Amino acid sequence: MGKDNTTDDGHGRLGSALSGLAVAVGCVLFLGGFVWGAVQYQPYTVPTDSMSPTIEVGDRVLAQRIDGAEVRRGDVVVFEDPAWGDLPMVKRVVGVGGDKVACCDGDGRLTINGKAVEEPYLRPGGPASLTEFSASVPDGQMFLLGDERGTSQDSRVHLQGPGHGSVPRSAVSGRLDAVAWPSTAMVERPRSFAALPGGVSRPGPVKLVVGSVVAGAVLILGGAAYGPIARVLSRTRGRSGTRAGAGA
Repeated sequence: MGKDNTTDDGHGRLGSALSGLAVAVGCVLFLGGFVWGAVQYQPYTVPTDSMSPTIEVGDRVLAQRIDGAEVRRGDVVVFEDPAWGDLPMVKRVVGVGGDKVACCDGDGRLTINGKAVEEPYLRPGGPASLTEFSASVPDGQMFLLGDERGTSQDSRVHLQGPGHGSVPRSAVSGRLDAVAWPSTAMVERPRSFAALPGGVSRPGPVKLVVGSVVAGAVLILGGAAYGPIARVLSRTRGRSGTRAGAGA
Protein backbone atom coordinates (compact mmCIF):
# COMPACT_ATOMS: atom_id res chain seq x y z
CA MET A 1 0.00 0.00 0.00
CA GLY A 2 1.27 3.52 -0.82
CA LYS A 3 1.59 6.04 1.99
CA ASP A 4 -1.27 8.54 2.20
CA ASN A 5 0.16 12.06 1.65
CA THR A 6 -2.44 13.83 3.84
CA THR A 7 -2.75 14.80 7.47
CA ASP A 8 -5.65 13.65 9.67
CA ASP A 9 -7.74 16.70 8.82
CA GLY A 10 -7.33 16.21 5.07
CA HIS A 11 -4.80 18.98 4.67
CA GLY A 12 -2.17 17.59 2.28
CA ARG A 13 1.34 17.54 3.68
CA LEU A 14 2.85 18.57 0.37
CA GLY A 15 0.36 21.40 -0.01
CA SER A 16 1.04 22.52 3.54
CA ALA A 17 4.78 22.58 2.92
CA LEU A 18 4.39 24.50 -0.33
CA SER A 19 2.04 27.04 1.25
CA GLY A 20 4.52 27.60 4.07
CA LEU A 21 7.32 28.04 1.57
CA ALA A 22 5.21 30.52 -0.41
CA VAL A 23 4.57 32.58 2.72
CA ALA A 24 8.26 32.54 3.65
CA VAL A 25 9.41 33.59 0.18
CA GLY A 26 6.63 36.16 0.04
CA CYS A 27 7.78 37.71 3.31
CA VAL A 28 11.34 37.97 1.99
CA LEU A 29 10.19 39.63 -1.24
CA PHE A 30 7.67 41.91 0.47
CA LEU A 31 9.91 43.15 3.28
CA GLY A 32 12.99 43.13 1.05
CA GLY A 33 11.19 45.28 -1.50
CA PHE A 34 10.28 47.85 1.14
CA VAL A 35 13.82 47.93 2.52
CA TRP A 36 15.30 48.19 -0.97
CA GLY A 37 12.90 51.00 -1.81
CA ALA A 38 13.71 52.87 1.41
CA VAL A 39 17.43 52.66 0.65
CA GLN A 40 17.09 53.71 -2.99
CA TYR A 41 14.28 56.26 -2.86
CA GLN A 42 13.18 59.34 -0.98
CA PRO A 43 9.52 60.46 -1.24
CA TYR A 44 8.70 64.12 -1.79
CA THR A 45 5.52 66.14 -2.07
CA VAL A 46 5.70 68.72 -4.87
CA PRO A 47 4.51 72.09 -3.45
CA THR A 48 4.10 74.08 -6.71
CA ASP A 49 2.87 73.65 -10.28
CA SER A 50 6.21 74.62 -11.85
CA MET A 51 6.64 71.10 -13.29
CA SER A 52 3.11 70.82 -14.67
CA PRO A 53 1.85 68.94 -16.64
CA THR A 54 4.54 66.31 -15.94
CA ILE A 55 4.10 66.64 -12.18
CA GLU A 56 1.14 68.43 -10.62
CA VAL A 57 1.04 70.40 -7.37
CA GLY A 58 0.57 68.04 -4.42
CA ASP A 59 1.85 64.97 -6.25
CA ARG A 60 3.82 62.49 -4.17
CA VAL A 61 6.95 61.52 -6.10
CA LEU A 62 9.78 59.03 -5.67
CA ALA A 63 13.31 60.37 -6.13
CA GLN A 64 16.22 57.98 -6.39
CA ARG A 65 19.12 58.96 -4.16
CA ILE A 66 22.00 59.72 -6.51
CA ASP A 67 25.24 61.65 -6.71
CA GLY A 68 25.18 64.82 -8.77
CA ALA A 69 27.79 63.34 -11.11
CA GLU A 70 25.13 60.89 -12.36
CA VAL A 71 22.79 63.63 -13.61
CA ARG A 72 22.14 63.85 -17.36
CA ARG A 73 20.20 66.27 -19.54
CA GLY A 74 16.47 65.66 -19.36
CA ASP A 75 16.53 64.41 -15.75
CA VAL A 76 14.04 65.82 -13.28
CA VAL A 77 15.99 66.37 -10.07
CA VAL A 78 15.51 67.41 -6.47
CA PHE A 79 18.08 69.95 -5.29
CA GLU A 80 18.74 72.64 -2.71
CA ASP A 81 20.70 75.82 -3.34
CA PRO A 82 21.00 78.89 -1.07
CA ALA A 83 20.57 81.23 -4.04
CA TRP A 84 17.21 79.60 -4.76
CA GLY A 85 15.89 79.81 -1.19
CA ASP A 86 17.70 76.79 0.30
CA LEU A 87 14.55 74.62 0.09
CA PRO A 88 14.05 71.35 -1.81
CA MET A 89 13.06 72.20 -5.38
CA VAL A 90 12.11 70.06 -8.38
CA LYS A 91 13.22 71.11 -11.89
CA ARG A 92 14.35 69.56 -15.17
CA VAL A 93 18.02 69.65 -16.19
CA VAL A 94 18.31 71.02 -19.73
CA GLY A 95 22.00 71.93 -19.77
CA VAL A 96 25.24 70.71 -18.17
CA GLY A 97 28.76 72.09 -17.87
CA GLY A 98 30.06 73.45 -21.18
CA ASP A 99 26.62 73.81 -22.79
CA LYS A 100 25.19 76.98 -24.25
CA VAL A 101 21.45 77.00 -23.58
CA ALA A 102 19.29 79.47 -25.48
CA CYS A 103 15.70 80.17 -26.45
CA CYS A 104 14.09 80.43 -28.72
CA ASP A 105 14.79 79.43 -32.34
CA GLY A 106 12.50 80.35 -35.23
CA ASP A 107 10.08 77.61 -34.23
CA GLY A 108 9.98 78.57 -30.57
CA ARG A 109 12.21 75.69 -29.44
CA LEU A 110 14.96 75.47 -26.86
CA THR A 111 18.45 75.04 -28.30
CA ILE A 112 21.51 73.42 -26.74
CA ASN A 113 24.81 74.26 -28.40
CA GLY A 114 22.83 75.52 -31.37
CA LYS A 115 20.83 72.31 -31.76
CA ALA A 116 17.05 72.54 -31.35
CA VAL A 117 15.56 70.18 -28.77
CA GLU A 118 12.02 68.81 -28.93
CA GLU A 119 10.32 68.94 -25.53
CA PRO A 120 7.20 66.74 -25.62
CA TYR A 121 6.60 67.25 -21.89
CA LEU A 122 5.64 70.93 -22.41
CA ARG A 123 2.09 72.10 -22.96
CA PRO A 124 1.42 72.31 -26.71
CA GLY A 125 0.84 75.52 -28.58
CA GLY A 126 3.43 77.84 -27.07
CA PRO A 127 7.16 78.56 -27.22
CA ALA A 128 9.70 76.84 -24.96
CA SER A 129 10.06 80.12 -23.06
CA LEU A 130 7.99 83.29 -23.00
CA THR A 131 11.19 85.30 -22.56
CA GLU A 132 14.27 84.94 -24.73
CA PHE A 133 17.54 84.06 -23.01
CA SER A 134 21.02 82.70 -23.58
CA ALA A 135 23.38 81.25 -20.97
CA SER A 136 26.69 79.39 -20.87
CA VAL A 137 26.80 76.68 -18.20
CA PRO A 138 30.05 76.52 -16.18
CA ASP A 139 31.78 73.17 -15.60
CA GLY A 140 30.25 71.18 -12.75
CA GLN A 141 26.98 73.10 -12.99
CA MET A 142 23.47 72.47 -14.37
CA PHE A 143 20.90 74.72 -16.05
CA LEU A 144 17.38 73.92 -14.84
CA LEU A 145 13.92 74.79 -16.12
CA GLY A 146 10.41 73.92 -14.97
CA ASP A 147 8.06 72.24 -17.44
CA GLU A 148 5.50 74.97 -16.78
CA ARG A 149 7.54 77.63 -18.57
CA GLY A 150 5.01 80.42 -18.04
CA THR A 151 5.24 80.50 -14.23
CA SER A 152 8.30 78.47 -13.19
CA GLN A 153 10.92 80.34 -11.16
CA ASP A 154 13.99 78.61 -12.55
CA SER A 155 17.44 79.32 -13.99
CA ARG A 156 16.00 82.12 -16.13
CA VAL A 157 15.34 84.14 -12.97
CA HIS A 158 18.98 83.84 -11.87
CA LEU A 159 20.71 84.64 -15.16
CA GLN A 160 22.48 87.66 -13.65
CA GLY A 161 24.10 85.54 -10.95
CA PRO A 162 27.72 84.32 -11.06
CA GLY A 163 26.74 80.95 -12.52
CA HIS A 164 24.40 82.44 -15.17
CA GLY A 165 21.43 80.78 -13.50
CA SER A 166 23.09 77.40 -13.04
CA VAL A 167 23.28 75.20 -9.94
CA PRO A 168 26.19 72.99 -8.77
CA ARG A 169 25.81 69.27 -9.36
CA SER A 170 26.57 68.80 -5.67
CA ALA A 171 23.23 70.44 -4.86
CA VAL A 172 21.33 67.42 -6.23
CA SER A 173 19.91 64.94 -3.72
CA GLY A 174 17.68 62.85 -5.96
CA ARG A 175 16.39 62.11 -9.46
CA LEU A 176 12.68 61.52 -10.01
CA ASP A 177 11.68 58.11 -11.32
CA ALA A 178 7.94 58.03 -10.71
CA VAL A 179 4.83 59.77 -9.48
CA ALA A 180 3.36 57.60 -6.73
CA TRP A 181 0.24 59.50 -5.62
CA PRO A 182 -2.55 60.43 -6.36
CA SER A 183 -1.84 59.06 -9.84
CA THR A 184 0.92 56.63 -10.80
CA ALA A 185 3.24 57.33 -13.72
CA MET A 186 6.87 56.93 -14.66
CA VAL A 187 8.92 60.07 -15.28
CA GLU A 188 10.28 59.29 -18.73
CA ARG A 189 13.68 60.33 -20.08
CA PRO A 190 13.13 62.56 -23.16
CA ARG A 191 14.43 60.92 -26.33
CA SER A 192 15.40 64.32 -27.75
CA PHE A 193 18.30 64.52 -25.27
CA ALA A 194 19.61 61.04 -26.10
CA ALA A 195 21.43 62.24 -29.22
CA LEU A 196 23.44 64.83 -27.29
CA PRO A 197 26.87 63.97 -25.79
CA GLY A 198 26.45 61.94 -22.62
CA GLY A 199 23.00 60.68 -23.60
CA VAL A 200 20.28 60.25 -21.01
CA SER A 201 20.26 58.51 -17.66
CA ARG A 202 18.91 55.02 -17.08
CA PRO A 203 15.82 54.59 -14.89
CA GLY A 204 16.34 53.42 -11.35
CA PRO A 205 15.00 50.13 -9.95
CA VAL A 206 11.55 51.46 -9.04
CA LYS A 207 9.74 48.88 -11.21
CA LEU A 208 11.72 46.04 -9.63
CA VAL A 209 11.02 47.39 -6.15
CA VAL A 210 7.27 47.57 -6.83
CA GLY A 211 7.34 44.14 -8.48
CA SER A 212 9.06 42.63 -5.45
CA VAL A 213 6.49 44.07 -3.05
CA VAL A 214 3.51 43.00 -5.19
CA ALA A 215 4.88 39.49 -5.79
CA GLY A 216 5.58 39.10 -2.08
CA ALA A 217 2.05 40.17 -1.16
CA VAL A 218 0.55 37.70 -3.65
CA LEU A 219 2.65 34.81 -2.31
CA ILE A 220 1.82 35.66 1.31
CA LEU A 221 -1.92 35.89 0.64
CA GLY A 222 -1.93 32.80 -1.56
CA GLY A 223 0.08 30.71 0.90
CA ALA A 224 -1.99 31.84 3.87
CA ALA A 225 -5.24 31.12 2.06
CA TYR A 226 -4.28 27.57 1.09
CA GLY A 227 -5.01 26.01 4.50
CA PRO A 228 -8.57 27.37 4.96
CA ILE A 229 -9.46 26.64 1.33
CA ALA A 230 -8.08 23.09 1.56
CA ARG A 231 -10.07 22.41 4.75
CA VAL A 232 -13.29 23.71 3.20
CA LEU A 233 -12.78 21.55 0.13
CA SER A 234 -11.96 18.55 2.32
CA ARG A 235 -15.16 18.96 4.36
CA THR A 236 -17.15 19.37 1.15
CA ARG A 237 -15.71 16.16 -0.27
CA GLY A 238 -16.35 14.42 3.05
CA ARG A 239 -20.02 15.41 3.11
CA SER A 240 -20.41 14.36 -0.53
CA GLY A 241 -18.88 10.96 0.28
CA THR A 242 -21.19 10.48 3.29
CA ARG A 243 -24.29 11.28 1.25
CA ALA A 244 -23.15 8.91 -1.50
CA GLY A 245 -22.59 6.12 1.04
CA ALA A 246 -26.01 6.67 2.60
CA GLY A 247 -27.65 6.53 -0.82
CA ALA A 248 -25.93 3.26 -1.58
